[in-house]
Amino acid sequence: MTDKFDKLFDFNNTYENLPPEFYRKVELEPVKGPKLLYLNKDLSEQMGISYDDLKEYGLSIFSGKEFPKGASSIAQAYMGHQFGHQTMLGDGRAVLVGEIIDKNGNRIDIQLKGSGRTPYSRGGDGKANLGPMLKEYLFSEGMNALGIDSSRSLAITLTGEKIFRNGFFDGAILTRVMNSHLRIGTFEFAFYDKNPESLKILADYAIDRHYPYIKDVDDKTSVYFRFFKEVSIRQIKAVAKWMKYGFVHGVMNTDNTSISGETFDYGPCAFIDEYNPDSVYSSIDSFGRYSYLNQPKIIFWNLGVFAKAILPLVEDEDKEAVSSINNFLQSLTIFYKEEYYKEMAKKIGFDFSNETIIELIDNLLKIMYNHRFDYTNTFYNLTYGNLDSFEMKEKEMTQWRNTWEKVLEEYDIDKNKAIDLMKSNNPVIIPRNYWVDQSIKLAEMGDFDIFERFLKELKNPFEDNEEKTLFKEFPDDFEYITYCGT
Repeated sequence: MTDKFDKLFDFNNTYENLPPEFYRKVELEPVKGPKLLYLNKDLSEQMGISYDDLKEYGLSIFSGKEFPKGASSIAQAYMGHQFGHQTMLGDGRAVLVGEIIDKNGNRIDIQLKGSGRTPYSRGGDGKANLGPMLKEYLFSEGMNALGIDSSRSLAITLTGEKIFRNGFFDGAILTRVMNSHLRIGTFEFAFYDKNPESLKILADYAIDRHYPYIKDVDDKTSVYFRFFKEVSIRQIKAVAKWMKYGFVHGVMNTDNTSISGETFDYGPCAFIDEYNPDSVYSSIDSFGRYSYLNQPKIIFWNLGVFAKAILPLVEDEDKEAVSSINNFLQSLTIFYKEEYYKEMAKKIGFDFSNETIIELIDNLLKIMYNHRFDYTNTFYNLTYGNLDSFEMKEKEMTQWRNTWEKVLEEYDIDKNKAIDLMKSNNPVIIPRNYWVDQSIKLAEMGDFDIFERFLKELKNPFEDNEEKTLFKEFPDDFEYITYCGT
């Protein structure tokens, strides 16, 4: 390879400064016939990496065939509560290639997902087929465009082999970018490893990487308690936005809850169609643990697990650590409610929330639930004044709109300004289940036209145009079930 290849990514790998129990080195198997399928130009430019150079030299990296000097190849160790049951995990089909500093000075991870077996594969082949990688590409880019902190997809590479998943499919590797892959499960691993020094090293590393400013706060609280608060606040804000847009993660295990507040691991995920708070999309979630309605409760539960893991560090600096953490955890329910209604208020044109606005929101959702209205389209029709739509013709909806207009007048809010706010908070389209399913099925058969058109529009979800008309239409009787990508 050329010097240009070695300089393409200026890797430095701080994660490897952690104690060795936090990762394992991985020797990747060369893929048979790698081919670059997608390369994210917008993301490469944000990262400060030449798109043209990536097209020319990136395939060796994205396929795991050859890495530049300074790169790494490690699988991270972590535990996780999966559906409430704790287990030892780790990267079973992913390797961290390394970290780079982007053009804004941020440190980011570059990871290959589906690259092969690791010491944590637990009998799996560590590989991925094309469909789930296309889905993650769609969702991560769609979530980012909605303003939700998310992992990003830099590339999809075909491996040239067939992968068996209830049939044979094209193998693929996703190049994933995140601020880091540290997760609550990483702290669970450190806690249950019963090595206080390793736990402290991990926490100090996470603080320095994501929350360095909390070390300069002039108060007497433990820096680790402040760390816990920052992680909690970011996660609560993320889930409030999930609920705002109707997103269901599907597997809110503690190993899928990031320390940075980024949403990631788009396996059994979906956006709700009709408004039903009990919506569940994971084929293995028999009891609805990770339903749309339960997501706020689960993030509180996950944060409780995180609190237990870092409690020893807080106790070293705070004699009333247990009381401090418990009080803060209880306050999170109030904080979530404030965040949720603040976000929902924007969807009906208010940049503030109070009891009157909350009642408006709750009444609207009640109407949507009773009449099985589509979640995204109802807000779209309200925003764009589509009075002939199915939802807007309903008598209860007409009554609600009259009340809404009176409230706007009561607070002296110009209706046009309210609608402008609504246009920036009510997407025209989301990763609609039907079109996610159809675009991926066609792509798996070699037809990428719909997938590419859908992806393009998802990157501009708030812009109304003719091209989006197709992706707003879908059959009423379509049933969508999602499966784990493994």
